[in-house]
Amino acid sequence: MAQYTRTEILNEAKKLASMLASTEEIDRFKQVEAKINENQKVQQLIKRIKALQKQAVNFQAYGKSEALKKVEAEIDRLQEEIDAIPVVQEFKETQVVVNDVLQLVSGTIAREVTNNVIESTGGDLLAGETGSKKQNSMGCGH
Repeated sequence: MAQYTRTEILNEAKKLASMLASTEEIDRFKQVEAKINENQKVQQLIKRIKALQKQAVNFQAYGKSEALKKVEAEIDRLQEEIDAIPVVQEFKETQVVVNDVLQLVSGTIAREVTNNVIESTGGDLLAGETGSKKQNSMGCGH
């Protein structure tokens, strides 16, 4: 079996990342993100939330708990308002899809590496044991 350097593997990973960035799911994500950035209502709400978050930090620092509660309640209200906007819901859905694709890829790589190690050491794929573990568990019978 061929030996690969870390650099060669990272280069292949970059190629894979480039392929993933060219998928339908990522294209959809980019389109929806652009819509979010162009949506004035969303951008105004985000600015308002950021300003309130700064106020909240100040209120917390000076121990103004009543004012802090009011600001946090307003932040929650604005966040709900943002979440109710259809393009924001669409954006969150595309984020979930993209994350699912990335988890599928990383999970597949991890599983295949593990299986390869088990098989290359003469292990038991069904038991999930490498060959060295299998030999050690047999013992020498003394």
